[in-house]
Amino acid sequence: MLQILGAVVNVPHEVLVVVDDRADTSVPVVESISATYARLRWVHNDLGRGVLNALRAGVAAAQGRYILIFAADEVGPVLAIDDMIELMDGGCDLVSCTRYAHGGRRLGGSLVGGILSRTANRLFRALTHCQLTDATTGIKMFTRQAFERLHLEAKPVGWAVAFEMSIKAQLAGLRLGEVPIVSIDRLYGGKSTFRVGPWTAEYFRWFLWGMRELRKHRGEVPALQVRVPAATAALGGKVRM
Repeated sequence: MLQILGAVVNVPHEVLVVVDDRADTSVPVVESISATYARLRWVHNDLGRGVLNALRAGVAAAQGRYILIFAADEVGPVLAIDDMIELMDGGCDLVSCTRYAHGGRRLGGSLVGGILSRTANRLFRALTHCQLTDATTGIKMFTRQAFERLHLEAKPVGWAVAFEMSIKAQLAGLRLGEVPIVSIDRLYGGKSTFRVGPWTAEYFRWFLWGMRELRKHRGEVPALQVRVPAATAALGGKVRM
């Protein structure tokens, strides 16, 4: 992942690896690599287990103008960074990637999880007019100020907090952007922790909450900005700013 980052990202950046436990096996790996990749460091999440607390710890430690979050087993987000930055520089407060529109695709990962994710996103958008076509993805770039406005509270179950972020970002009237990616899950890193029961329950809780709140707040919201990478545009996508 770091080799890909070094090859495709030309802006000054840092890479934070957030761990819940100082004994995490990622720590010695990060420390050994940081000798040659000086912009890499690990951050101890001492706020409690789960993605939300990991995000809070990472955001608090981050020094950059923009913050990008994604799981370390994802390849697609790295290739979308330049386009996400373009949208952020163009005035967006939060940019989310999409696997389900503008030429985006999802490859690999859990078959059941993929079916549930695709179906839930399409149904949620149809019922709520949610701007984002992939509200559940955890691949998001934002400013620290935007993150602090969301007041996140999802339970530490999977990446449900990413769904909450999408809903609350629209409710807050943030200027949203979207970039399609080809998501390739689990090339490395062992077995997924996806569990149908608890994950579905937490996502469904935010599905119902979001459906109720977005229907109540149908006021004026800034138009979604979409940036399709050149390679995707050549295959039939269109660049919309």
